[in-house]
Order: sequence, then C-alpha cells, then structure tokens
Amino acid sequence: MAGTHPGAGSLAPATPPLPQPGAVLELLKPITWFPPMWAFACGAVSAGTALEGRWLAIVAGVALAGPLVCGTSQAVNDWFDREVDAINEPDRPVPSGRVPGRWGLYIAIAWTLLSLGVAYALGPWVFGAAALGLVLAWAYSAPPARLKRNGWWGNTAVAFSYEGIAWVTGAAVMLGGALPGWPILALACLYSLGCHGIMTLNDFKSVEGDTRVGLGSLPVLLGVERAARLACVTMAVPQIVVVALLFAWGHPLHGGLVALGLAAQLALMTRLLERPRELAPWYNATGISLYVLGMMVAAFALR
Repeated sequence: MAGTHPGAGSLAPATPPLPQPGAVLELLKPITWFPPMWAFACGAVSAGTALEGRWLAIVAGVALAGPLVCGTSQAVNDWFDREVDAINEPDRPVPSGRVPGRWGLYIAIAWTLLSLGVAYALGPWVFGAAALGLVLAWAYSAPPARLKRNGWWGNTAVAFSYEGIAWVTGAAVMLGGALPGWPILALACLYSLGCHGIMTLNDFKSVEGDTRVGLGSLPVLLGVERAARLACVTMAVPQIVVVALLFAWGHPLHGGLVALGLAAQLALMTRLLERPRELAPWYNATGISLYVLGMMVAAFALR
C-alpha cells in the first residue's frame, strides 16, 4: 500500500537533539565564576551597610555576577570560538557536539535576557552595571567588535567586567540600587586596571594557538618577556595608588596590610620574570591570591 514501504518515515525531518544538562553547565564554566563573585562580595562589604534584611538581594546579586553575567560571557565566547576550538580544543561542549546545533547561541541569548531580568529587579544602577557587563561580554567575543583579537582591548573588557563592574554591582545592591560613592568607584576602577595584568598572565598558556589563529594577545604582540614585565607593572601600580588612598582616607592599618601584600607580590614577581611562561600558573596561585585578599582588605576599610 502507498506510504507503507520501508523507509517512508525517514523522509520526516529529524528533531534536533537537546544538550545534556552537564554539557550546558560545562559551557557556562563554573570555575570562572569566582572572580566576579569575589569582586561582588568586595563591593557589598565596601558599601558599609548592614547585611541583615538584605540576604535575598545578596544571593540574587551573587548569582547575577557569577552564574548569570559571567556564565553568559562564557557561553558567548564558546559559541563564537567554535571553529577555533574545533582545532585546538575539540572536546569542548560546542565543537564536540554535546551542545548540538545552534544551542550554544540560544543559551547565550537566553542567559543574557535572564541576567537583564534579574538585574532590573535589583535597581537601576545594578541594571546599568549588568547591561554594560553584558555588552562587553558580547563585544569581547562576537564580530564585528571581537575585542579579544587585540590584547589591549580584550583584557580591558574582561578586567572591568570581572572586577570593576561586579564590585559596583555589589555596592549598588547593598545601597538599594543607588549609585555608590566615589571612593567605592575609585577602588573598583583601580583593581580593574590591575586585573588587566592578571589577564595578560592568563594568555601565556596559549601563545602558540593565538599566533596560529591570529589573536593578538599581549604575549603575542609584545613577546612573552615584555608582556610579563608589563603585567607586573600593571598589577603593582594600581595597588600603590590604593595604599596611598587608604592612608589619605585615614585607614593606616588597612593601607599597611595592602602594602605588605604588595611587597610580597613584588618579591614573587622577581621570580616570575625569570621564567614567565613556566611560572605564570605558580604566580596565579600565590601572587594573585595576595592581590584578591588585598581587594577585600581595601573594601573593609570603607565600612
């Protein structure tokens, strides 16, 4: 009979497979959420307001900084890097097919909208900060901007998204959505500038791949040794300014603690500069830990 011959059903279009939850979580990269969540916590502390009665807003803000805005940036990056990753890291969720079809793009768009919705509920300045962070996340990875093609612009975008914007968001949440004062904005900006150097260190691991695909990271543009020296200066100078400001604001104890942490970082930097590519992971575990601890010390000074 017509329509009953073998294979007739094969003419129907196949339903695109759904991504597995584990692959979606891997796409959002939880390991990358800590820096903006820590910066958010620093901002919340620096606001100087009581935590009581603000726990729901704090939890929502931490989720906004980490799983939502940072998660969005990771999904966007993986989608627009899918062709490069198919060569360099074929096991990642999109090139491996574990996030099939255009699901990587759909997740990035959905996470963007969800982030904006949560930010809107937390107040106008929180919404503005989150919206700026999301714009930078898309501009970093997506054409035509694709800021990651140049280490100067790409590192700046990531540094301000992960540190400064998250810090301002944390303070704004604690202030009921209001704009934080200039001391908070100054610390957020200074630690963001220092984070530019941290991002340069993170690029040492991919010099060959970046060179092959035409990404102008600073180690590629300047060479590893010059980029390492620049990273050290970029991390140290903002902290010197932070120390000076803390003393000027009448917080010598906090300023002294940040200065001690910086002195230890400078000692570690001397070793880093001997073999920067080899020792960058070691410095990330030692010197960067001191950097982020100094952020919290500076935040407590404003309470």
